Amino acid sequence: MDVDGDERKIRQEIVQPPGCNADYLKLYYGKLFPHAEMFKWMSYGNDGKHPACDPSYFGRREFSFTLENDIYVRFQSFNSALQLENSIKEKCPFKIDIGPVYSVDPARRHAYAQAGDNVFIPVERELVFDIDITDYDDVRYCCSGADVCSECWPLMTIAIKVIDTSLRDDFGFNHLLWVYSGRRGVHCWVCDGRARRLTNEQRAAVTDYFRVYKGNDNSHKKVSLTGPALHPFLERSSKVLTPFFEEKLLHSQNLFASEERFEKVLELIPDESVAAHLRGEWQVNPRSSTSREDLNVVRWERLKTKTKAPGLRRCCEEIVFSYAYPRLDLEVSKHMNHLLKAPFCVHPKTGRVCVPIDPDRCEEFDPTTVPTLSTLLEELNREGLRDDTENGMFSNNKQYSWLFCFFSW
Repeated sequence: MDVDGDERKIRQEIVQPPGCNADYLKLYYGKLFPHAEMFKWMSYGNDGKHPACDPSYFGRREFSFTLENDIYVRFQSFNSALQLENSIKEKCPFKIDIGPVYSVDPARRHAYAQAGDNVFIPVERELVFDIDITDYDDVRYCCSGADVCSECWPLMTIAIKVIDTSLRDDFGFNHLLWVYSGRRGVHCWVCDGRARRLTNEQRAAVTDYFRVYKGNDNSHKKVSLTGPALHPFLERSSKVLTPFFEEKLLHSQNLFASEERFEKVLELIPDESVAAHLRGEWQVNPRSSTSREDLNVVRWERLKTKTKAPGLRRCCEEIVFSYAYPRLDLEVSKHMNHLLKAPFCVHPKTGRVCVPIDPDRCEEFDPTTVPTLSTLLEELNREGLRDDTENGMFSNNKQYSWLFCFFSW
């Protein structure tokens, strides 16, 4: 339940990981959290220092805090970096969410309630994307639920590569921030001015452009690639997804290693006679005793050979897309007023910091090595809790440079 201002209701208590508590968060917000940089980013030049700026811009942005014991406080607003910093340090939120910029100060929205429906409305918001590893549970066998490992995380890496390239090349966006969610996925913030000003209808059109993986739990085939030639976006994506599928995913997830697994692949072949022939081969000869080749590769190559028949020219591509194409939470991207977890906050269930990911080096990112709140404070403790300089620890200590890869524009 969302609650306003001081009208707070206690929801289900947050399960805290070891070392993730209010005392640790107080130190983190006091010593490490980039308050000034967050204000600079979300002001977009409207910081009161330039004649043409809008001094009310940042003050119309909604912030939501989830406090200890899951007390949820929405529609907070701040007029300066100092106000934002003081409120975070005072309330010590276990989670920070960022919403849109409204037409009026969201904290004073009730004062405009009698003026009509078009007074308190969202007017700007970054175009955001949310990709969650749990949406791949039907094609990953190493983990399930919120668990991730080095075998399944590359699904997130390939999603970043596909979506980032399209946003830049197909839509002309330049200012993209990719952020680890702190647990099981990634977020993308598209911050170009024209992206922030997109209407809900325009956002829905952008998300529909990426809507390739369709269907539901009751439908086997969720990708259909039609036409004499693929759309340029799909053609480009295929050149990324196919090598990933064949060189990584086949092996890491053992997609053909058992009847249960290869049956899921065979269900995607529209010609039942071809699927039945392959099924018969693999059931009679489950594993060659003389071959040293990877069983997954052997069976995939055999499938590719059998689906070269007329009418099946797109079959292998559809299988690749079904397993490897990014699975976006499209509802998150469609609506301007959707809240999204702030970068650099600490995930309340893992204690991991929501750090940015460089899309050009995303294959190097390993979620299992992301610093946690407790490990950061252990490092601080070893150094001694000395006073920081005026610019803060982020800009002066290379030890935390991985946290300071923020926007410079």
